[in-house]
Amino acid sequence: MRSTSLSNALLEARALHAYYGGSHVLHGIDFRVSEGEAVGLLGRNGMGKTTLLKSLLGLVRPRSGEVRLRGAAVTGEAPWRVARRGVALVPEGRGIFPNLDVRENLLMAAREGSNGRREWTYDRVLTLFPRLAERLRHSGAELSGGEQQMLTIGRALLTNPDLLFLDEATEGLAPLIAREIWRIIRDIRASGIATVIVDKNYAAVTAITDRNVVLVKGRVVLEADSASVRADPAPLRSYLGV
Repeated sequence: MRSTSLSNALLEARALHAYYGGSHVLHGIDFRVSEGEAVGLLGRNGMGKTTLLKSLLGLVRPRSGEVRLRGAAVTGEAPWRVARRGVALVPEGRGIFPNLDVRENLLMAAREGSNGRREWTYDRVLTLFPRLAERLRHSGAELSGGEQQMLTIGRALLTNPDLLFLDEATEGLAPLIAREIWRIIRDIRASGIATVIVDKNYAAVTAITDRNVVLVKGRVVLEADSASVRADPAPLRSYLGV
């Protein structure tokens, strides 16, 4: 398991409180991701997982608390600025452009990373996703759910991120396609990109991640390394209701 000491923190949030109108959603969340680390963000529906990701990305402005990326304050910063600093999101619902074809969806996102890296190129993405290479002239609306998810992940990779958020990457997919997405996430994780994975399949998540954080009603109730969870999943399962 990788170290999670503050000295190598890529992203760190402290005492985050976030609201939707008068609804208090996040209650003093502390959250951290180290360089190259994979973290599972788990919890039942409505527990604040997506709100936490949005707060880290600047899509939701925290009422209080702070977010730092490589030590620099980014709390409430515009999402495009956070993205330029090396953070990418594979959102729940995919968010592809249905009227653009596969090639256009990919190339519109392609750019160098925060430190000038271009490790993820158009050709490398098509090698990782051969299905997309076969459908370059198909519009986003013509793709299956699994192909749309591949397109969304490929688009995020073409920003050459240091940190990738995957929000329900296998939701609604057939088991065979979900297994393919998990294989792809393993490959991404092995490439050295830090990842935060939100998914209902805790067994698949903990098979990939170093560490896991569980939210209940906007509070962190459990932090555990994946080896411990695999050895004794009972505490995790009690919070997930499975």
